[in-house]
Amino acid sequence: MNKTRVKATLANATLVVSMLSGVALTLQGCALVVVGAAAGGTLIATDRRTLGAQTEDREIQVKALSRINENLPNTAHANVTAFNRRVLLTGEVPDDASKQKAEAVARDINNVVSIVNELSVQGASSISSRANDSYLEGRVKTAMVGEKDLRANYYKVVCERGIVYLMGLVTQDEGAHGADVAARVPGVEQVVKVFQYIKPEEVQALEAAAASDASAVSAASAPAPAEATVGTVPDSGVTSRPLDQQSPAPVKNSDVHPGNPNPAPAAK
Repeated sequence: MNKTRVKATLANATLVVSMLSGVALTLQGCALVVVGAAAGGTLIATDRRTLGAQTEDREIQVKALSRINENLPNTAHANVTAFNRRVLLTGEVPDDASKQKAEAVARDINNVVSIVNELSVQGASSISSRANDSYLEGRVKTAMVGEKDLRANYYKVVCERGIVYLMGLVTQDEGAHGADVAARVPGVEQVVKVFQYIKPEEVQALEAAAASDASAVSAASAPAPAEATVGTVPDSGVTSRPLDQQSPAPVKNSDVHPGNPNPAPAAK
């Protein structure tokens, strides 16, 4: 197996682990729909995407991460998050050419409607920095769960080098509220809004469609989720300032670039 294939394999394995970890965190704090009854149902974390859109996002994410890692230098550290066919690129690359290459690769994948390229041209982050990011993601999710009048499951949280990226199908008010909560979490350096905004009158229709999809899923036995680590005390390598010393982090909107919304060709 050559070096490129090894790199792609490791990237896919990392993605799977991170996705499973995200599920555990989501199940800890988000609203759940129980599908099925008798022999044990399936727990589905609800958001405003249909199940079809969630499946498509997973496919886009796996394809994009694999292809990007095949095309970038070994020194690059790139992450891909897909939400409602929008692709967020985060991590570090050695030069601007690599940054643009990663975006071009993502754009070449069918059904990607838009791209937010937040790759930073610098050396790859350290293991301790990535551990800190995982910890901060959990802290932000926990803060959202505990916030009054905020539905934490409507937000996708990604953290890189202390910068929190928020994705989701939200109204303008919901986006501002979620960003404010994230900005006040100790240790967060900046909040970037990567939201896709919807009108208040569209909320009910989206939630009804998502609920309809969830109720249509067949009951299936599912293993109990691993114990979540939200709120775990960080190790000495993790930075966290006391709340009374933490000023709200700055908040900004992301730059959105066009993607490739063409549907995949029909199978012959």
